[in-house]
Amino acid sequence: MGLTLLLFLFFSVFSTPSLSQRHSPLNTAYYRRSCPRFEQIMQETTTNKQITSPTTAAATLRLFFHDCFVGGCDASVLVSSTPFNKAERDAEINLSLPGDGFDVVVRAKTALELACPGVVSCSDILAVAARNLVVQTGGPFYPVNLGRKDSFISKASLVEGNLPRPTMSMDQIINIFGSRRFSVQEMVALSGAHTIGFSHCKEFSSNLYNYNKTSQYDPSYNPRFAQALRNACNNFQKDPTLSVFNDVMSPNKFDNKYYQNLPKGLGLLSSDRSLFSDPRTRIHVEEYIRDQDAFFKAFASAMQKLSDHGIKIGRSGEIRHRCDAFNN
Repeated sequence: MGLTLLLFLFFSVFSTPSLSQRHSPLNTAYYRRSCPRFEQIMQETTTNKQITSPTTAAATLRLFFHDCFVGGCDASVLVSSTPFNKAERDAEINLSLPGDGFDVVVRAKTALELACPGVVSCSDILAVAARNLVVQTGGPFYPVNLGRKDSFISKASLVEGNLPRPTMSMDQIINIFGSRRFSVQEMVALSGAHTIGFSHCKEFSSNLYNYNKTSQYDPSYNPRFAQALRNACNNFQKDPTLSVFNDVMSPNKFDNKYYQNLPKGLGLLSSDRSLFSDPRTRIHVEEYIRDQDAFFKAFASAMQKLSDHGIKIGRSGEIRHRCDAFNN
């Protein structure tokens, strides 16, 4: 699933001014009068979808990250391409975004349009769905402010360079986060989203086969883990859907096992393993290995910060009738 899940906040040329520069117009009670069943409908939708498809939580979390990284949390990643516009979701890095994340948003939007037509934005739906699913898989609760509008723009050309990739160096990843006002600690905490979900073999195959002249695989892997991955991904060129869990110890539970795997050479992606080998990030990894509560607190705080990035309000956005298309 790529830098699956992975993760960030920001001053980019595509963003509106950050909330640190102005008072936030969002609040948790935004729909209390206009759509009183909002929370109930969201909870029912995310619970039912996760029960039916247990990969939904990781898929939705990754979708949310990829939305917020590019121009802010404005549901721009949900828009489908047209003959006149290649949208974000068709950028190369987004082609592997799993369908379950899109589907849970569509289901929630359909139910909410029946209950309160034209009231709830797709960007609010995605933000709350991500939070609900983190909680449902055992992760921390955090409040989500509401009142975002949906974007008027979604362009694939704006994506490249704004999302971290698993093949990037730690310097590059830290710079992507730092330019969006995320600290190294916040980046490490958000990376913990890899405690759930999976990655496609093609995204890390270069670490498994013909790595260099002296080793078939990246020696930072645990040898037995590397061999298991080589076996599991052996046919990835013929079957690009082949994938492996990011956290092999507790793949469907939101916990701190992801960090505990790293000193053992059980990090799936090179960017995962770099978190433990780089002294700038290792100190935070070691803290989260020792203290799951510290990880949960840091993750919740960073997710709140991410959720408020680049929001659209007033005339800078709209309430879409369908999440995959701009209003006419």
